Amino acid sequence: MAHDFLARLWTLPDKAPVLARLAEQGIQIKRVIAPDRQRVLQFVEDRFGAGWMHECEAALSTVPSTCYIAVKDKKVIGFACFEATAKDYFGPIGVDEAFRGGDVGTGLLLSCLHSMCEMGYAYAIIGCADDAAAFYEKTVGATVIPDSHPAIYQNLILK
Repeated sequence: MAHDFLARLWTLPDKAPVLARLAEQGIQIKRVIAPDRQRVLQFVEDRFGAGWMHECEAALSTVPSTCYIAVKDKKVIGFACFEATAKDYFGPIGVDEAFRGGDVGTGLLLSCLHSMCEMGYAYAIIGCADDAAAFYEKTVGATVIPDSHPAIYQNLILK
């Protein structure tokens, strides 16, 4: 059973130090713009499947998009979305296996959550996050939302 988590946006850590460390490694975190849409969707589908690709597609259907990517050597190495499945929801997020364990996921998460805070949200819901609970708890102090399964995902055709 997967639970949703809640993150307080007014207590977020500063993203600048993380983005600076990534830049030293030649990695940029940037908001996706329309000309890169297909490239990003292909990356997500190839590595994480059609379900996440469709959520990413929804995030890319807004202007500005609600999707950030990590790029190294002109190649997408990670992505994160917000407001893809529902308002005030963060996710999905995925990082290429070769780049996991560093700051890429943290940079993507903080970029998205800071954008949500700038939009006026006080909290962000992180959907179905049990697999990465320790990451969200450590990085942004997220906590489990009791009785949050299956939440919005109960409306999936193939649940």
